[in-house]
Amino acid sequence: MAKTKELSKDTRNNIVDLHQAGKTESAIGKQLGLKKSTVGAIIRKWKTYKTTDNLPRSGAPRKISPRGVKMITRTVSKNPRTTWGDLVNDLQRAGTKVTKPTISNTLRRQGLKSCSARRVPLIKPVHVQARLKFAREHLDDPEEDWENVIWSDETKIEFSGKNSTRCVWRTKNAELHPKNTIPTVMHGGGNIMLWGCFSAKGLGRLIRVKERMNGAMYLEILSENLLPSARALKMKRGWVFQHDNDPKHTARATKEWLRKKHFKVLEWPSQSPDLNPIENLWRELKVAQQQPQNITALEEICMEEWAKIPATV
Repeated sequence: MAKTKELSKDTRNNIVDLHQAGKTESAIGKQLGLKKSTVGAIIRKWKTYKTTDNLPRSGAPRKISPRGVKMITRTVSKNPRTTWGDLVNDLQRAGTKVTKPTISNTLRRQGLKSCSARRVPLIKPVHVQARLKFAREHLDDPEEDWENVIWSDETKIEFSGKNSTRCVWRTKNAELHPKNTIPTVMHGGGNIMLWGCFSAKGLGRLIRVKERMNGAMYLEILSENLLPSARALKMKRGWVFQHDNDPKHTARATKEWLRKKHFKVLEWPSQSPDLNPIENLWRELKVAQQQPQNITALEEICMEEWAKIPATV
């Protein structure tokens, strides 16, 4: 059956005006070219609700009962990694058969949506205390102190493939709650390794590490690239070098070399790559990848994209 065209607000108001003027429903219908039943419905609505405006409709009943909504909301709040299939099965056992979109819409109305779990460092209690100590010690450091730091790190750029993701149910702004994240460690797969550094003044050098990274290799990288980077960046006297607590960085030979060169080193809490602002530059670098055909092309693209990052970034 075809849906009838809705009357305009002016027409509905006109029907009420004519009714109040004493005209019958039949006369109003003939004058406006409407069915008597339509006129009568408008008049009854006006008498009941004192308005001719469309009223909110109740809509179809929810497929999931209030009890079912509480059940699945409680389930995903307790375990955000609950899958669609688990929720479908839970409701089916309770006597309710629904589809995935119905569950999604229901949980969205509860402020929950399915999102990819954030990857964060694997933090143990000892790391928490070290990070907190670092934050408190540097809480009131002036901005110019941070401008005098050269930040450094290594990263692996994958030639192909993406890290697997895991979906979690969470509320807005809860992406970093431990229940909604995937802990990561400092090593993983990849096709090329890069070492780079930068400061508030701009980019330092970026080089590809072609051999297995060990203490000797790291010392070679520092001796050939750290001081030239500091000079190119025109760092102030007494600038500070930052690197993490990788065993290659904290080896006795590395510490001795840094001491002999009179380089100040920023004390760094373990398992804290997220505190290093160079992570933002690695993200800029990876986002800019252009699907290289081989490793050589991947290296060239990384170098080109690194050079394109402006000092303002």
